[in-house]
Amino acid sequence: MRHFTFAVIDTELLNKITEQGVAFLFDYGPKLLGAAIILIVGLLVAMQVGKVLQRWLGKKDLEPPVRILIVRVARLMVMGLTLMLVLEKVGVAIAPIIAGLGVAGVGVGLALQGVLGNLMAGLLIIFTKPFRVGEYIEIHGVHGQVHAIELFSVILVHADRSRVVIPNRKVIGEILHNYGSIRQLDLSVGVAYSTDLNKALNAVNAVLARTPTVLKEPAPVVGVASFGDSAVNIAVKPWTKVGDFGPAAAEVNKALAEEFRKQGIEIPFPQREIRVLNAGEPPAIRAA
Repeated sequence: MRHFTFAVIDTELLNKITEQGVAFLFDYGPKLLGAAIILIVGLLVAMQVGKVLQRWLGKKDLEPPVRILIVRVARLMVMGLTLMLVLEKVGVAIAPIIAGLGVAGVGVGLALQGVLGNLMAGLLIIFTKPFRVGEYIEIHGVHGQVHAIELFSVILVHADRSRVVIPNRKVIGEILHNYGSIRQLDLSVGVAYSTDLNKALNAVNAVLARTPTVLKEPAPVVGVASFGDSAVNIAVKPWTKVGDFGPAAAEVNKALAEEFRKQGIEIPFPQREIRVLNAGEPPAIRAA
């Protein structure tokens, strides 16, 4: 008898659940199906929009971070619109959600002022292009070759492989010295006053002409710079690529020393003449 009662209760519960399930499907089934279709279509559209934008932006003269940002923003916009349509389809009120997101956005914006400032400054740098990757710049007393221009920072590298990360908002509005993609060496070499200066200048030009890291254009600047205590100083100012700046200086100095030695051009060293007065007189002896 007890088993029969449990069976009746289970049957009644099962029937009730079934009826509620059928009613739910009749009431919300079409809405859920429509929402699922909208979600799937939205995902496909977002992916397709990203691919089309990626191909189109690849033909434009834009930095990689900008292309990535535009593609991601476009996909997020499509997905946001899709989510709103899905919520509306299932009967969720959208207006309160939008209002809440607006209030939350204000709070997040205040909390992330520094981050958003770097982002906006990064976009300004990327679009105005005051410098490009590979160029040599100096800002805030910090200098280096531009390794990367990112959305939030600029990364500089030095010859010793160290890196400097500058927040983008520190770059905008400051004095920027852009050396470009080439740099000029500022070297000098001294020759004896008795040296034929034309011979020395020709030797310097010959060395620069056969040094592979020295650029032919712009032409090197070579000339008599100053008169020292024991030498005539010749300025040697060739141009090199930014990456060859350090090695080029070492190569030119080595080649100049070898060429001058080969041609018998003297590179003098500082000399001092000492005169001893009253050298023949013994020092006075004081009585204790």
